[in-house]
Amino acid sequence: MESKMTPASPVSDHDLLTHHNKHAQKNGDEIVVFHISVPEEAESKNTGTPDRQMLSTKVYPRRWLMLLIFVTVSMLNAFQWIQFSIITSLLIKYYGVESQTVNWTSLVYMVVYVPLIFPGAWVMDKMGLRVTLLIGSLGTAAGAWVKVLSVAPDRFYVALIGQTIAAVSQVFVLSVPPNIAATWFGPDQVSSACSIGVFGNQLGVALGFLLPPILVKDGTIEEIGSGLSLMFYIVAGLCTAVSILVIVVFQSKPPLPPSLARCSIDSSTDSLNYSQSIKRILWNRDYVLLLVTYGINVGVFYAMSTLLNQTILQHFPGQEESAGQIGLTIVVCGMAGSVLGGVILDRTHKFKETTLAVYGMAVVGMVAYTFTFNVEIIAVTFVTAGAVGFFMTGYLPVGFEFAAELTYPEPEGTSSGLLNASAQIFGIVFTVLGGWLLDDYGDLVCNGTLTLALSIGAIVTMFIRPELRRQRAVNGFK
Repeated sequence: MESKMTPASPVSDHDLLTHHNKHAQKNGDEIVVFHISVPEEAESKNTGTPDRQMLSTKVYPRRWLMLLIFVTVSMLNAFQWIQFSIITSLLIKYYGVESQTVNWTSLVYMVVYVPLIFPGAWVMDKMGLRVTLLIGSLGTAAGAWVKVLSVAPDRFYVALIGQTIAAVSQVFVLSVPPNIAATWFGPDQVSSACSIGVFGNQLGVALGFLLPPILVKDGTIEEIGSGLSLMFYIVAGLCTAVSILVIVVFQSKPPLPPSLARCSIDSSTDSLNYSQSIKRILWNRDYVLLLVTYGINVGVFYAMSTLLNQTILQHFPGQEESAGQIGLTIVVCGMAGSVLGGVILDRTHKFKETTLAVYGMAVVGMVAYTFTFNVEIIAVTFVTAGAVGFFMTGYLPVGFEFAAELTYPEPEGTSSGLLNASAQIFGIVFTVLGGWLLDDYGDLVCNGTLTLALSIGAIVTMFIRPELRRQRAVNGFK
């Protein structure tokens, strides 16, 4: 069925209801036709009054396949972010480099994102989801194959080149969840779909914590190299298969938009002005506050994840696999928090309240994580790390969706991309600072500093006004 958007003649409420029922009953399609006015924010600036339009919406079953394909791409890209840091001690031994050098395999993901965020958001806005995901999946596969060539003690630079290629590809993956949710899913599922999209990134990080310590065992240089080679080939093969799936199956958008809010964006000409869109977003006071608080929260998580191996081994020497399992616990609990957060937002639409509650509990969890290392019982560390993960990474989709509400009708890829850029900047600062504090002053000072930063973010969150523009568009124009 092709999308239709034509000027409407006078239509009675009875005619609209009859039209709705006729389409809703045909083949079970979830299709509704609305007689609405385009919201003021979505009009072109030369328009005098809103045009009355007949707008058709439909939610397609194939939306779940599109989301699943994206989740797989995101998972494989995120896996490569943390696959080196969680086996830092083994890479120091194999490549003969220092711990801070290994940290750059994680930091490069953050560094390249910042200058590339605007080109990446422009590609998504102008060329659509399909082109964006193609670039992301093919780049992720290319980076994985370059790392296959890095298995030699004198080729750490090759591994870093492959990691950089994968990091560049992240620009075309990380900001997709709110966009794919808004493009394919109806208003009652958009937050849940976004949380599932974020779930893909978290699943990749979880596997990045779990699998490298299992595949790459301590031993001789040859044994470590054999483990690295096995890991690199597995990842490269999977990335190639998923890239083919994207090329053959993935679609940029459905024939008809899934919601009234999406109809308004699709009918807008002003939103196509990319530079003006960025300007409007950055002049939005509440979004800028969210930009800072989101960056602090996710930046702390990045630093905590990158330094996890080094922190654990200070208290539990020789426990590389336990470090990976603790990282897995953090992310698995975070996945549960993400899905729960999306469901709560879909049911309550209490965006600020949910954001503040999750942020506050993340602070509490981080305090517990900081001080329970002194107990020297690894089971306790598992519990506190899980609590941190549930709330800190559970905050990711909540922040994305809150940003989409505050900035509607601007493109979701732009608002989420700026959030991610903020997270990368704070992540670089916190990781470099945390690495220095960990080496010179110990984990208590390092984690205590991260906890203080997280507390500041929670306080700033209290000053964000919940101006829910997308909800107003959905509720006020149907």
